[in-house]
Amino acid sequence: MKKIFYWSPYLSNVATIGNVLNSAYSLTKYDKKSFNVYILDVIGEWESKKKEIEENDLKYLKINKFNLKINLPISGFLKSRIYSIMIFIFNIVPLFSLLKKEKPDYLIIHLLTSIPLILLLFFNFKTKFILRISGLPRLNFFRKILWKIVRDKLFLVTCPSLETLEYLKKSKIFDNNKLVILYDPIINVSKINRYIRENLDSKNLKKDFFLSIGRITKQKNHLLLIKFFSILKGENLDLSLYILGEGEERNFLLKEIERLNLQDKVFLIGHKENVYPYILLAKAVIMPSLWEDPGAVMIEAAYCNKIVISSNCKSGPKEFLMNNKAGYLFENNNLNSLYEACTEFLKEDSKTIYIKRLLAKKNSKRYSIYNHYSDLKKLLN
Repeated sequence: MKKIFYWSPYLSNVATIGNVLNSAYSLTKYDKKSFNVYILDVIGEWESKKKEIEENDLKYLKINKFNLKINLPISGFLKSRIYSIMIFIFNIVPLFSLLKKEKPDYLIIHLLTSIPLILLLFFNFKTKFILRISGLPRLNFFRKILWKIVRDKLFLVTCPSLETLEYLKKSKIFDNNKLVILYDPIINVSKINRYIRENLDSKNLKKDFFLSIGRITKQKNHLLLIKFFSILKGENLDLSLYILGEGEERNFLLKEIERLNLQDKVFLIGHKENVYPYILLAKAVIMPSLWEDPGAVMIEAAYCNKIVISSNCKSGPKEFLMNNKAGYLFENNNLNSLYEACTEFLKEDSKTIYIKRLLAKKNSKRYSIYNHYSDLKKLLN
């Protein structure tokens, strides 16, 4: 039986959390006899998921006795960097000790990757290290240097999209034979079916609305949607916008909504554990992100047969939506392009809409937890 450790300490509620749980769960769900899977808790961040971890036949393993957890998410560049340094100081030695003692067959690395990679640089382990890339990585000086000097000791580097794979090949940081595609395990069919059956009190929802889902941060670029609805209001179209999520830009967006007099058109309704009933009722799902990896909301919406209108940001939306064949793309952070894409969708004939939905749903199935398990098992073997 292979022992698998998942390393993914997180400072905010990012999509990677769900992908880590689904990836680990896929191994125990479909091949429990072959894999012994552990989620490593670094700062107490996984405590709230402990019950879910144990229910899925996973093991919860604390790295050390220090619990650095504070109220998440941690916003701001300086604050997050200080906290990352604290995590490094408190966890590099305990992680080293754990790897030497437990000798897992594989360590799959997702977030705050510098800690395990620096250990790999200076020490030899029986454990094979797999670096899991999320989205299109920013190749700053430190990351580029670290990846180059540790690359020969890495077992594999997995990429969530073809665009990211090609980008890393062109960067010539890693040997091409170590770069592979491993699609994120976003679609958990049984969970989605259970959530879809939950009733949503829709009597207070507007009849026709666009939907956007994601953290209220600069990356998700909800401000562009608010500006777009300011234009729509002038055209007297009976359309509304619902934004699901929380984040540090909430108060700023509320002020913009008030300034543009959109209180009866644009609604910030906070974080929702179950977003699927909203997806089913929406006219379309809009993803205006400045960058993605490749965009869990887009894939979930496509699986639910909902049209997706997305920015062509890096990395993944253009690939997933097949350059407009499976949805609608607009130029990244371009208000006029967003307007044109939405106008095209509203005027589109039903046959074209049906074909786009069909292609998008077909693409979404490659992100199922079973397909992820099947591909990951081949890599581990």
